[in-house]
Amino acid sequence: MEYVYAALILNESGEEINEENLTDVLEAAGVDVEESRVKALVAALEDVDIEEAVEEAAAAPVPASGGAAAPAEGDDDEGDEEEAAEEEAADEDDDDDEDDEASGEGLGELFG
Repeated sequence: MEYVYAALILNESGEEINEENLTDVLEAAGVDVEESRVKALVAALEDVDIEEAVEEAAAAPVPASGGAAAPAEGDDDEGDEEEAAEEEAADEDDDDDEDDEASGEGLGELFG
């Protein structure tokens, strides 16, 4: 997570998010830097508008209980589809967590 925080710090300060700058921030924070994770994060963020991603994440509703939110009245079909998609994504995440952590790829790793 500290890699993501370092990228957010660089973005907030207007600095370019590149391997050298990211490594400098991490080292200044006392993190034992893994070059492969730095490269993966820089590559993953290459075409990402961080400001937009942060705004989208902030605007997303978060259920207080941590579970799935109850669908609004009349939205039963949409709620069922969303639940199925979330369950499928959760199943895929369980299988791919170790691979994602090792490679550092995916936006889920950046903000999740």
